[in-house]
Amino acid sequence: MTLAVVDDDDDVRTALNRLLQTMGYRVVGFASAEAFEASTVEVDCAIVDMRLPGASGLELWMSDGWYAVQDNAWDAPLYWQRDGDCWLVHTLGGTRPVDDDEPVGHVSLFEADAFARWAGARLPTEFEWETAAANWLGGRAAPAASDGNFLETGVFHPLAPRGPTHDGEPAQLFGDVWEWTQSAYAPYPGFRPAPGAIGEYNGKFMCNQYVLRGGSCATPASHIRATYRNFFAPDARWQFSGLRLARDA
Repeated sequence: MTLAVVDDDDDVRTALNRLLQTMGYRVVGFASAEAFEASTVEVDCAIVDMRLPGASGLELWMSDGWYAVQDNAWDAPLYWQRDGDCWLVHTLGGTRPVDDDEPVGHVSLFEADAFARWAGARLPTEFEWETAAANWLGGRAAPAASDGNFLETGVFHPLAPRGPTHDGEPAQLFGDVWEWTQSAYAPYPGFRPAPGAIGEYNGKFMCNQYVLRGGSCATPASHIRATYRNFFAPDARWQFSGLRLARDA
């Protein structure tokens, strides 16, 4: 069932959203591609201050995420460091200033989710993401190497947008960073682990993991497709993992 909140009052929408989360409500409907924003979110103090604006910021975090922030002293994405008033990022090509136009990377599900809440949005479900990707591909099963910043680019780091996009069209769906979704890595209906190593790999990790989609700058283009499901624990940050904001249409 798809939820539509017909109210422009931000306070009402926020209160209803929190109530539904408390009740364990889960929206499993499909959104159109127009419901997505570009994956390149501006990197500013909101993403590097793990407390985030407003009071202590506790209300923006999942409980396990808040504990992870406190226990690990997170105050910025992994591989970032402050240099006076400037933020630097350590990349495979060396340390350099953060580019505000690049998709942010090396963030956990907890950080991605908290940022989405602060922005008045949410993370997409993997089904919404796949629908948007399928629409963007226009009937193709997988992207071409030229459709994104993949391993073949040789940059090994997320890049700023490489050109304008059409209104309502999601940008950088493939490559750059794996995109966290709010979907747990659980079996599809009817799934049975295959015999041998493949079945062991897929079946035994379907616990306490979340799905990421789209590939990254370290993913070969031949390895990715619209239906590909990657998965990591919600506190994982070492991967080229980022986020995409979604809102109900």
